[in-house]
Amino acid sequence: MNLPSSTAAPATPHDARALRVVLLSGVSGSGKTIALNSLEDAGYYCVDNLPVQLVDDLLGVAQQAGYRRLAIAMDARGAEGLSLLPELVRRLRAQCDLHFIFLDCRSETLVQRFSETRRAHPLTARRGEQARGIPGQPAPASAPALIEAIELERELLAPVAGLGLHIDTSGLRPAQLRAWVRQAVQLEASRVTLLFESFAFKHGVALDADFVFDVRMLPNPHYEPQLRALTGRDAAVAEFLRAQPDAMRMLAHIEGFLETWLPMMAEDQRSYVVVAIGCTGGQHRSVFLAEQLGRHFMRSYSVLVRHRELDAVGGSHATA
Repeated sequence: MNLPSSTAAPATPHDARALRVVLLSGVSGSGKTIALNSLEDAGYYCVDNLPVQLVDDLLGVAQQAGYRRLAIAMDARGAEGLSLLPELVRRLRAQCDLHFIFLDCRSETLVQRFSETRRAHPLTARRGEQARGIPGQPAPASAPALIEAIELERELLAPVAGLGLHIDTSGLRPAQLRAWVRQAVQLEASRVTLLFESFAFKHGVALDADFVFDVRMLPNPHYEPQLRALTGRDAAVAEFLRAQPDAMRMLAHIEGFLETWLPMMAEDQRSYVVVAIGCTGGQHRSVFLAEQLGRHFMRSYSVLVRHRELDAVGGSHATA
């Protein structure tokens, strides 16, 4: 349990509406520690690996102590209580300013991360301790055993992966993840949040997407020498794409699709919807369309726009 930073201003005891709660979950190795540290730096009282059954008790203690920002990380180590999490999220959304964030990552990336850190996967370690009868001394897992543990953990976490914002950390630098988590929790939790994300198909489709739109068939500014080094956020690229009838028709079609179905998703208690726009390099077409969609929908929804490939090169550019 981490002590709150000095920026965590006290709230009136028992004032649940003044309490902002972030529930953080995800697969092991996806960056939960980085995300939790980022929230602690932002003034949250942070608790790691808390059983779901103890969340209500912690909230009561936090309110009595006057804290108004609380972040709680839960994962498959508390698998026995995960079945209670959907009902807890539903109830807390009606009581306080709640954000639920689930961190995911491709299996091959997780294997690489565990290999680099030489840490045992929590589920593999538990099985190893039971097999040898030596608590606290897990042996490094072989690659097949590690992959088996990763897939078992995905199975255990599947019922809670869609409870809120789903972030794929496969290609993210720590600074990107810290920035994206902070931006997510600054939004108004009572409204549906739309997250428009550009990406490059050559680096893989984002795991966190609810909808994926492929725009690789559109005219590519990459083949215009004066535009090649620019991005979809630059005026010259935007002007080029606005002059392409197919690009504007694609934009109108995506807008129409989302305008038709988003109200129904809001009625179904969806708090986050991630719309991924992909092109070949994630630099021009997908970036332009994500920016345009963000501007269009921010009149009616909380909106985040982020660019996976641009952020990986030059720091986070996601905008609220």
